Amino acid sequence: MTHAIPAKAGRREWLALAVLALPTLLVSIDVYVLLLALPHLAADLGASSVEQLWITDVYGFLMAGFLITMGTLGDRIGRRKLLLIGAAAFGAASIAAAFASTPLMLIAARAVLGVAGAVLAPSTMSLIRTLFRDPRQMGLAIGLWGMCFSAGAVIGPVAGGALLAHFWWGSVFLLGVPAMALLLVAGPVLLPEYRDPDAGKPDLVSVALSLAAVIPAIHGLKELAQDGWRPLPLASLAAGIGFAVVFGRRQRRLEHPLLDLRLFANRSFSTALGAMMSGTLLMGALMLFITQDLQLVEGLSPLGAALWMMPAIAANTVSFVVSPVLARRFRPAYLIGAGLVVSVCGLIVLTRTGAALGPGTVATGFALIFLGSGPLVTLSTGLIMGSAPAEKAGSAAALNETSGQFGFALGLAALGSIGAAVYTSRFTPPETVPAGAAGAARESLADAVAAARDLPADLAGALLAPAREAFTGGLHLVAAISAAALAVVAALIVHLLRHVPPTGAAESVVDTRVDLDAPRG
Repeated sequence: MTHAIPAKAGRREWLALAVLALPTLLVSIDVYVLLLALPHLAADLGASSVEQLWITDVYGFLMAGFLITMGTLGDRIGRRKLLLIGAAAFGAASIAAAFASTPLMLIAARAVLGVAGAVLAPSTMSLIRTLFRDPRQMGLAIGLWGMCFSAGAVIGPVAGGALLAHFWWGSVFLLGVPAMALLLVAGPVLLPEYRDPDAGKPDLVSVALSLAAVIPAIHGLKELAQDGWRPLPLASLAAGIGFAVVFGRRQRRLEHPLLDLRLFANRSFSTALGAMMSGTLLMGALMLFITQDLQLVEGLSPLGAALWMMPAIAANTVSFVVSPVLARRFRPAYLIGAGLVVSVCGLIVLTRTGAALGPGTVATGFALIFLGSGPLVTLSTGLIMGSAPAEKAGSAAALNETSGQFGFALGLAALGSIGAAVYTSRFTPPETVPAGAAGAARESLADAVAAARDLPADLAGALLAPAREAFTGGLHLVAAISAAALAVVAALIVHLLRHVPPTGAAESVVDTRVDLDAPRG
């Protein structure tokens, strides 16, 4: 069933948004609950260390690799059709993961979840673009959608901890099944169908090239974040960049490219996409430092750490909802810039954290970061989606998601390396600690905490004190670097987007759409 989309969204369209946002929330949760369940499922399935890595990583690799393909495929075969296929696959794979009896079965289920996840994110965003034709309503809808996506990062540990306290490890994979069932039932009734009749057939060579570009690049960045600047990850990253160049050249020659690179010709689109990637790079990776600080420095449980992160989610919720409303009166550039100034203040607060101050300082800094990020996420996403023609909404959504994946991976590699280097240089174990424990503790704070469990209380305390101090020093430097870089990003965004008027203003139609009749480069 299809229905005409009114110029102003009514109750039906907002109900459709709820149907799209709930699975988005639970897909986001699914990423984070696995980290809690991993020790339990590894013991139950007898998974080796290599198998545990594949269980953790295969989802992210395949999701990042297939985002571009799935986003453009929805433009070709129908966005609602592809979304429902992805929802069915995600639900079935979630059940398979929950009841997996071997590591290989779980890896295969996680692989299918990754491909299905690559369908859901751009499909939901492109359908929002279809449902909400009014720019002001679309901005609010994007804010609500983004709020659900980011909330999963903190709700995931809380929900996962509660489930693992009462049920077996497989229960965490079943969280998304009811939402996918709801989408399959309500989607055909509430969601419109849209496809680009002139899109042409997918170019399979381009699909292969996009996978060859994204997966090695993401893998290389992840390995650099974990093990430092070694030759093999650098070679993987270089290979990904090389295939990306070949992919881009092929797209310029094709009559019906997998990814229309003319989208980048629009300044609003390119600037907003770069802003999203930069913000994710500088702020997204800090979440890893913050969760480690709360658990390994403050000594909180995963559930306790998640509860201390709730103020950030509350701030994020307010920011995501209010930003599109304010954008009706103020130019997006100034709102994004002002928000990033608030985030910079949050990063400065993180430079003052320490075990003696308790978790309140960390929670305050994190809340300010999330409060200030709302305009960047909602308004940049709105510019990205609004700049693209309706028939290219899937491609625009896929690029938006892919840039976030690269930003997060690059942030972990760059900022993680800085934090690790500071830890290594500043950590000096006491001479009274056994050499084996001291050697293990030199690797990271997590290794120091693990080594301390096997030591008497006095030696454990002597080992952990300098380790925690060294880790905190790394966090302070990373936060300071991020604050300085984010201030520069804010200034660039204000300069490059100052021409974009408030949402819904008459002049907003000018200079915000890509001319697809322009010749290819």
